[in-house]
Amino acid sequence: MYKALYRKWRPMTFDDVISQQHITDTLKNQITGGKTAHAYLFTGSRGTGKTTCARILAKAVSCRNMKNGNPCLECDICHDADNGSLTDIVEIDAASNNGVDDIRDLRDAAVYTPERSAYKIYIIDEVHMLSTSAFNALLKIMEEPPPYVMFILATTEIHKVPATIASRCQRYDFRRIRPKDIASRLEYIAGQEKLSLTKDGAELIAKLADGGMRDAVSLLDQCSVCSEVINAETVSNAAGIAGRDYLYEILDAISVSDTAKALSVTGNLYDMSKDLTRLCEELITQLRNIMLIQVSPQTAGNLIVCMPEELEKLNDLAKKTNLEKIMDSLSVLQKCRENMSKVMNRRVEFEMTLIKLCGNKNNTAQAIDNSEIYDKIKQLENKINSVSVGNYSAPKQIAQPEILTANSPARDTEPVPNIDIGKVKNDDMIPCSRWDEIVEELKKVKPDLAAALDGSYALTAGNVIFITAVNRFFIQMFKKNKDYAVSLGDTINKVLGQRYVIKARCTTSIEEQKSMAEQLIQKAKDNSIETAVDNNQ
Repeated sequence: MYKALYRKWRPMTFDDVISQQHITDTLKNQITGGKTAHAYLFTGSRGTGKTTCARILAKAVSCRNMKNGNPCLECDICHDADNGSLTDIVEIDAASNNGVDDIRDLRDAAVYTPERSAYKIYIIDEVHMLSTSAFNALLKIMEEPPPYVMFILATTEIHKVPATIASRCQRYDFRRIRPKDIASRLEYIAGQEKLSLTKDGAELIAKLADGGMRDAVSLLDQCSVCSEVINAETVSNAAGIAGRDYLYEILDAISVSDTAKALSVTGNLYDMSKDLTRLCEELITQLRNIMLIQVSPQTAGNLIVCMPEELEKLNDLAKKTNLEKIMDSLSVLQKCRENMSKVMNRRVEFEMTLIKLCGNKNNTAQAIDNSEIYDKIKQLENKINSVSVGNYSAPKQIAQPEILTANSPARDTEPVPNIDIGKVKNDDMIPCSRWDEIVEELKKVKPDLAAALDGSYALTAGNVIFITAVNRFFIQMFKKNKDYAVSLGDTINKVLGQRYVIKARCTTSIEEQKSMAEQLIQKAKDNSIETAVDNNQ
């Protein structure tokens, strides 16, 4: 039976592993010095050698004739390890064995000493797939393992591994393999397999592999059955990057705001069963290429993946479109790609995105009169400034704002205004369009403060945010406990992505606030009396 090239040419020793010398040298030194750890954590993107190095490490510490930190590959231990018949090396796929019972079985088996080797080694691949209860069960054995037990964990998503597990391991980060190293390795494999691989073909495969050796060798394997000579053209046909004129038609339509053409091309692709999710991803890739051409024309050739004839088309599109529109389009497309996994009709989602990208300028819709919007905003501001509660109207003269910024214990210094606050005029301030979002986020940490901000609004100037509130309790809460100011400052930073100096004012005086409170109390008493009378009747 034919054996895939990526399996046939998997590295067997640390010396065969490419682009990870910072890891392999360290592991060899530990093995030769007898200072191996009881737990390792290998992390990195796919195809960078995590599982391969885990297997080599397991063989090397078990091998009786270890050579300079590498397994000898000749003894019975090495042969059985390569065949998967060495019971002292247990490889577990956490993607399919992620339950707590699977880890309990591992823990129960770990108490038995190894049969033939010095260590009993557990390789847990894709460890981030374990459930919470499984992680807790694994933590128990990893805290105090028997002296003959070793764990090697591998993951592509390190952020999903609990800190309690990661802190008990020696962590090694595998880098993406450099394209020149991938190309060199492909040429070596092609030579051994008697394949005719050209230099440009090897370089294109290396670019398409995106730092993963396994993807590169798999693509070489695929190309080997397509043509006797594996050149750039063969690779592009096998990888499906040839004949992509439809991408440039859509991008050209977007650049000139031709909505009808963009939708027509998409409709034809849909009729030919083109996956619209894949189409969205291809547009993102090409827009990234255009962005790189604009910001770094000298080095873009080394950073983008395309055929030589496509480069000219990308250059033409880069000249037509400004960088700001390209980056906005990328954001819209990435949001569309995210939504496509949630919506019922992907075609509608993608077509809406195209209409947004084109701006729909060819439609006969009249432009909006911004002056009318500004008048509405001004009227709204006037209403808020003259807000009334019950029969009590806010005074026309609003008190000067008070600085309410408080320093969080997590920060050494609090923000300093980058403008002269005393000289700021109303025309200099910009309405904070996300203020409602800030108040909603604040409800999660300080619901009482969020309630006191009901009916408030905010303006910004520089790094200063001016809050106008109706409820005077808002000011009093800040004065009693600086934690409120810290929470508000942290929430503003979370939503707006920047720390602001907080200034606040209230449209209600202390006397009016007391009068309103008394009136509300009296109204509550009257309601309770009426209720009692009704019940007696």
